[in-house]
Amino acid sequence: MARRMEDDDALFDRSSRRRAAIEWWTRLDCQAPTPQEREAFVLWLTCDPSNREAFEKVCRIWGDLEGLRPFIDEFEVAPPRRTPHARVAAGLVGLAFALLSYVFFDDVWIMLRAQASTGVAETRMVPLMDGSRIELGPRSAISLDFDEGKRNVTLLRGQAWFEVAPDAGRPFSVLVARGSVTALGTSFDISTTGERTEVTVAQHRVRVMAGGPAIIVDEGEQSAFGPGAAAVDPYRVQVDHVTAWRRGKLIFDDRPLTEVVSVLGHYLRGYILVLDPSIRERRVSGVFDAAEPMAAISAIEKALGLRALDLGYLVVLTG
Repeated sequence: MARRMEDDDALFDRSSRRRAAIEWWTRLDCQAPTPQEREAFVLWLTCDPSNREAFEKVCRIWGDLEGLRPFIDEFEVAPPRRTPHARVAAGLVGLAFALLSYVFFDDVWIMLRAQASTGVAETRMVPLMDGSRIELGPRSAISLDFDEGKRNVTLLRGQAWFEVAPDAGRPFSVLVARGSVTALGTSFDISTTGERTEVTVAQHRVRVMAGGPAIIVDEGEQSAFGPGAAAVDPYRVQVDHVTAWRRGKLIFDDRPLTEVVSVLGHYLRGYILVLDPSIRERRVSGVFDAAEPMAAISAIEKALGLRALDLGYLVVLTG
């Protein structure tokens, strides 16, 4: 189990680093970076050699490494200037290739391990041999390990609802990147959005282990953790809002735009990108139909005064 958790952590690190590299390339190539952005990029690039390697790999996808290498080797030299339209067009084309590469390689790795999975806008009920049930949200995947008296489920990506059959002799545990959740006779929801994992309990309680002391989460409560952050003390939530996806609804209560976009991306056959860093933390509240993700984007666009550029397979949100 320890080896499997290490593999999941490695996948999480690679995915997060690749996603950050794609975002940095787009911001540097599509617009003149501000001094603050340049400083933040240098800090990210130099804090871990793997970040530098990920950025160079993303650049090589479309052969533009030489144009951006000044940012890597000489931090005071700006990249060659292009016209705004040319920069945006090149950035979007390059981003499309990067996204395809990112999705392809991660999907292949996950599918090799998954024993049950869902696609875009698809949910699936998975009955287990012990009488427990798992309902997978869209673009989600799990692997199972029920050998030798164990009941371990690994949530490889996405979101899932768990209804656990009691068995005092075999604890039921869900493994996620950098943590685990053990049922204490319970129904609960686990959601991985970006780098954040949220655990919400509908019945009874669970024990959460993630980089610190064990946290007990009771009925009607939620805890969360992420890279470099242990599970936080439980706090009250409206469970029916968190689990609305099971009824075909998506409910957001004052959530950041980046998180909302990540969730909507599970229901859209394509990708949603927020290029402008100044709008990423804007708050979103609302009730949306999971079957109509573009209608949700239009509503958010109007409510926040944004602009949505629909390129067919790619939607770009700007301020």
